[in-house]
Amino acid sequence: MTIENNNIDIATETNPLLTAYNTPFEVPPFDKVKPEHFMPAFEEGMKQNEKSILEITNPENAPTFENTIEKLETSDQLLTKVSSVFFNLASANTSPEIENISQVIAPRLSQHSDDIFLNADLFKRVKTLNDQQDNLNLTKEQKRLLEKTYKAFVRSGANLDAQQQIRMREINQQLSISTVKFGQNLLAETNKFELLVDDESDLAGLPDSLITSAAHAAADSGNDGKWKFTLHNPSVMPFLQYAENRQLREKMYKAYINRCNHDNELDNKEIVANISALRAERAQLLGYKTHADFVLEESMAKTPDQVYTLLDGLWKSALPVAKNEAFEMQNVLNREGNGDELEAWDWTYYADKVRKEKYNYNAEELRPYFQLEKVRDGIFFVCQKLYGLTFNEIHDIPKYHPDVIAYEVKESDGTHVGIFYMDFYSRNSKRGGAWMTSYRKQSALSRPVSPIVANVCNFPKPIGNDSVLLTPDEVETFFHEFGHALHGLLSHVKYETLSGTSVSRDFVELPSQIMEHWAFEPEVLNFYAKHYQTGEVLPLEMIERMQKASKFNQGFGTVEYLAASFLDLSYHTLSSGAKVDITSFEKEKMEDLGLMKQIAPRYRSTYFQHIFSGGYSAGYYSYIWSEVLDSDAFAAFKEKGDIFDQETATSFRKNILSKGDTEEPMMLYKAFRGREPEVKYLLENRGLSKML
Repeated sequence: MTIENNNIDIATETNPLLTAYNTPFEVPPFDKVKPEHFMPAFEEGMKQNEKSILEITNPENAPTFENTIEKLETSDQLLTKVSSVFFNLASANTSPEIENISQVIAPRLSQHSDDIFLNADLFKRVKTLNDQQDNLNLTKEQKRLLEKTYKAFVRSGANLDAQQQIRMREINQQLSISTVKFGQNLLAETNKFELLVDDESDLAGLPDSLITSAAHAAADSGNDGKWKFTLHNPSVMPFLQYAENRQLREKMYKAYINRCNHDNELDNKEIVANISALRAERAQLLGYKTHADFVLEESMAKTPDQVYTLLDGLWKSALPVAKNEAFEMQNVLNREGNGDELEAWDWTYYADKVRKEKYNYNAEELRPYFQLEKVRDGIFFVCQKLYGLTFNEIHDIPKYHPDVIAYEVKESDGTHVGIFYMDFYSRNSKRGGAWMTSYRKQSALSRPVSPIVANVCNFPKPIGNDSVLLTPDEVETFFHEFGHALHGLLSHVKYETLSGTSVSRDFVELPSQIMEHWAFEPEVLNFYAKHYQTGEVLPLEMIERMQKASKFNQGFGTVEYLAASFLDLSYHTLSSGAKVDITSFEKEKMEDLGLMKQIAPRYRSTYFQHIFSGGYSAGYYSYIWSEVLDSDAFAAFKEKGDIFDQETATSFRKNILSKGDTEEPMMLYKAFRGREPEVKYLLENRGLSKML
């Protein structure tokens, strides 16, 4: 595939990506950037990067930290600037043009990266400095950067011989193409499916909000008088939870769990097999037993055995709870008199029934109290109470989509902190899920650089002037992603490489997951959980019912998550040369676990984007690892008797949020908590401690 550059003027003054951003706070000029600007900008970025590398490796200059490590740190500024805009748009607002460019630029960038990390002259200088680090009078942060830089070269193959480096380049090229293709297939497959309902009786049980949304979706696609349901989370998840029509639930469920598994042009099975095999081969080339060993060396866990120890212990606690949940649901199903056995597409539907019976709790009753804008204000309230931050909306600023809202973030004294974009609504140009990302990371090497971060979600888009009302799960997601945003916004380091969320995967979820704890605290709910029509505060008895019900179905939630974590490790502990049949491999691994037939892994192989098109390969366990940390960390506030205790909040900001990757994660955590974390708080929060 080729991208034509005919009639594209790449002169600096005509390409907005190649000029200084003359915008408020130097945000990207989204309103001026067009797809045809990206390839010339990538080319120029790589060219400037290569020029800087030549200057660094000039043999006339003996290596110093400043002329080698710091120069390397700033050598790719333009390329980073271009990449941050392009790849964020590829996830949040893609197009056929951007997808075509992705397939072309991915192997080019892989080659460019290899050219740097396999540059023998450059590595020699880095190694010389690393060997002499004790004599260089470095600060703690400089020493950390030097060590990370040296490791990056070694882990990229700098110590391999010439033939091995050739093969390393080939593997990286193939992986860059395959991971892009995996994500593009998944987005296309998700957008492709639709369930059109033309009989109103088939809508029985569904919330009015979902029915209205489905009617508008059908009308927008030329199907007036019908109802359209899709595999996007705001549609499929409530459908599975509330639809009384069991056959339609089965159809939706099977479509969801079989995405990219239909032996067609969007099938991902061969891609998964190739990615896992290539990763295994690369790990062996680098001297590691498996890809998991390679990845985990740079994590808090350090080894696959450490991860398995955590997962195995939690599995033994969670599986009996899930089986008991299934037993309770089967009893309800039996009482209904149809004699059927509980199936996977029944789980969320009957879990909702049991929850209502046991706790008199209905999540839909809470929706009117969780208006999107008020939940946002609740998050701002928490941030102000904890850290003194204010969020001021900015209207006259470039945005990449009309739905996006921009804020200037300030300290309590008015000092500028950064720019924060919010992108709330689901659309076909956006991949599924929710995430935080950076358009510019905080740093202070040559000048203070403030961060530009974004939260991207997939909440249902409002219809007309209707309010967007969130479920408790969506509220939790909102708080979660905001925690990541705080990690980026409150970074206070010198070097971009160590900034913000640039930490190990099993530490990065601590700032996000601890924010979830504030979401449903009564003091916070009293501020933001107000009925969108009457202004009534969420009644205390409803809060109590929600809290009592919060531990219900945690067996299911934990088991489906752990199953995906085990599946991730199964692929990434394969030895080199092993290429598996995806269908039989996944089936065998889940049977070995003893996974119940009514529960599938949270992500099956062909749509496991976290590990095959994201940054979580051999790292999906990170969420539960970090939950040990966040549960223990929030307990520090509880122990003070004040969820906004200023001493604890200041310590968390100073030792966790501001530090990035300037020290080993466990050292940062111990500086905050005074000890290592204890797992008991996680088990208590999930209602699993009684199973120990």
